[in-house]
Amino acid sequence: MDCTSCVPRKSWDVPFAAEPREVSGLRRIMRLHLGLWGLHEISEAAQLCVTELVANVITHVGAGTPTTLAVSMNGIRLRIEVHDPDTRALPTLIQADADSEGGRGMALVDATADRWGVQLHADRKVTWCELSTGLNSPNGHSGGARVARAGAMLGLYGAARLSRTSGQSTLSVAVAEEAAIDVIADLLHWLRVHGLDADEALDRAQMHFEAEVGLAGDVE
Repeated sequence: MDCTSCVPRKSWDVPFAAEPREVSGLRRIMRLHLGLWGLHEISEAAQLCVTELVANVITHVGAGTPTTLAVSMNGIRLRIEVHDPDTRALPTLIQADADSEGGRGMALVDATADRWGVQLHADRKVTWCELSTGLNSPNGHSGGARVARAGAMLGLYGAARLSRTSGQSTLSVAVAEEAAIDVIADLLHWLRVHGLDADEALDRAQMHFEAEVGLAGDVE
């Protein structure tokens, strides 16, 4: 697989005791993993779902219950699962009144996620929800047209580099990094031979990049 156009997203899980003090740590773990997976856009929604699914266990099964958070990709959706040992206390979707202090947890999950449900096993139940990622494939890049164009260009450069050196066909991230440096250097050469200021162009590109990254951060 051409790794310039993929982001490996390996399933992970973390066991914990269902206590209110654990929720902030679970949200932080989710945020960090989604950052590594390049799924910043759905980070807040995913953290909300984790909060409500865990709160449901604390409220309806009991504080201190041995619980597991499991996160994976189901196709192009992010799947969040919370496992607990009580197969009787099933989460339900109810319409909470405006003055109600509780009952909104699964309603928030229902409003935030694309879909959710419960799976019953002999020794546990799994309450799950899935969020759309906007990806084209489970290991695809997010980031829009700019990232897609860069990935396509790096694929061409990386393939040429591999054919000159080892004859391999798989483009690793390390090779892609070197290919990216080659792309930048070649573009600077192109600017210079056309009588343009390569340094000024590089500074302008850096300014565009920082502005767009800053804008994305404000949106999050």
